[in-house]
Amino acid sequence: MAQPSPIIRLDDVSFSYGASATPALDHVSLCIAPGEFVGVIGPSGAGKSTLAAALSGAIPHHYRGQLFGAVTVDGSDTCEVTLTDISRVVGSINQDIDAQMVASVVEDELLFGLENFGVPHDQIPDRLASALETVGIADLREREIATLSGGQKQKVAIAAMLALRPRVLVLDEPTAALDPVSSSTVFETLRALNRDAGITVVVIEQKVALLCEHCDRIVVMDRGRVAFDGTPRSVFSHGRNLRALGVDSPRVARISNSLAEHGVIEPGAPCLSVAEARDLVADLVRGQAAGEKNAAAGTPAKPRPALPADPVVSFRDVSFAYPGSRATVEHLSFDARPGEIVGVVGQNGAGKTTLTKLLNGLLKPASGEVLVAGLDTRDTPTSRLAAHVSTLFQNPDRQLCKDTVLDEVAFGLELTGVGAGEARERARSVAERFGLPLDAAPFSLSRGQRQMVALASVVVMEPEVVLLDEPTSGLDYRECMTVMETVREMAEKGCAVVMVCHDMEVVSDFAERVIVMADGRILGQGPADQVFADAGLMARADVEAPQVVRLAAELARDVSPAFAGASQVSDIVDTVEGMLK
Repeated sequence: MAQPSPIIRLDDVSFSYGASATPALDHVSLCIAPGEFVGVIGPSGAGKSTLAAALSGAIPHHYRGQLFGAVTVDGSDTCEVTLTDISRVVGSINQDIDAQMVASVVEDELLFGLENFGVPHDQIPDRLASALETVGIADLREREIATLSGGQKQKVAIAAMLALRPRVLVLDEPTAALDPVSSSTVFETLRALNRDAGITVVVIEQKVALLCEHCDRIVVMDRGRVAFDGTPRSVFSHGRNLRALGVDSPRVARISNSLAEHGVIEPGAPCLSVAEARDLVADLVRGQAAGEKNAAAGTPAKPRPALPADPVVSFRDVSFAYPGSRATVEHLSFDARPGEIVGVVGQNGAGKTTLTKLLNGLLKPASGEVLVAGLDTRDTPTSRLAAHVSTLFQNPDRQLCKDTVLDEVAFGLELTGVGAGEARERARSVAERFGLPLDAAPFSLSRGQRQMVALASVVVMEPEVVLLDEPTSGLDYRECMTVMETVREMAEKGCAVVMVCHDMEVVSDFAERVIVMADGRILGQGPADQVFADAGLMARADVEAPQVVRLAAELARDVSPAFAGASQVSDIVDTVEGMLK
């Protein structure tokens, strides 16, 4: 049976922005068949967004540069047809959602595309309602976009594109600002569109576990080239090579790959789901004479460092409501102490970002009190609070303003009165630790690198409190580890870290304590391993616990209590090896 012609084809494509001698795409050949669901991963600067721009026709029609080779969409060379013609076949969603919004109200955002594409008026109401319902934001139909969270805006952009019913969807990190449950919902929606409507989907994404669950194929980019291309199982069997590139693997794949490296199992296809990993471990352990001691021994609890008794951040029964909006937070109470990393988790709209703005003084509580380094935020100028609290916002572009990376990182120090020479020396040291090009213009860098610049400008201030709002969003695995190890070092030096984060694996790896929010309230808080192991709390907050925690719970229930409390890949691997001795 003859294979269908590719809906998109790249033949030996190279592209360099402007007059740059360094190609962003370097001799890329790729075919996307109708009906495929393709995931694209790779480190920051690997060419993923440039690939998306080529697939969607933004190259050559929007981005100028040197293009070689040919890109064909539905049989037409993208250089020979208009961007409007291409966009009738390929719908695209970029990383910068705010730049993609054209209306002030959600309904109008969807209407804009439908009317511009000449959709018959009698079809518009059904298309609009269906798209909003599919993405789960029917209740936001009349909301002003400016009042939405980053995750909610992402859903609006996806709904606006779905309403146009393109044959291909190209999405550049569509879940970067979404909580785990919303991320899963988006991918389930994309998979349903792919399966039921035959829409071809190409999605650039850092959440590798989601890709494994939904994609037929994974393409790995590195330095403008295709490094790997195959099924998820074949690609993630190269875990060591992927990590060397700066690409993570699902934790369950890490477990099976580690067991193979240790000689416990034969090398081969890795596990891609918790169920597969559970079955693998169960088959290994059952029938072994584990002995009563091994069967009863759980994973040792993580040592909890002794922390100062006095908190540097205190929320006492804090409530706040935005004028003219139903968005509120109510009765928030928690402390953060020097040397502590506190993770704040919950769905989009749970009130996490509002909590951060109350902490750094951008918002003042309607009732209750917020104390930072002994200062009451209600009567302390934000400029004075900034000497104690440094903030990394969700969107790094909102806090970049200088011409070079070095100037950007030194800027905050200079504002606080540090001499130019000392400021630049300290900035140089921090920027080099992050591997940043000192003389580059921040906005010439990739989204992940801009995030690193913004974080470097926070780290260099050496504050008493660091407030991180999605610090790993848009970062590759290597950058994520660099950022979080730096955050850990700051905590070890006595800085209190409050981190809002949707990546439960990162929170599990680095936070000593976790605060769980939903509907503007704190549902629970406590040591990270205990909070994530509380299935009832996770369900109430619609938060999905990390893969290793879920796997450990199933193994402890079905195989052996020795797995109870495991939260790291090494915990599972070490326990299996110990039981097989």
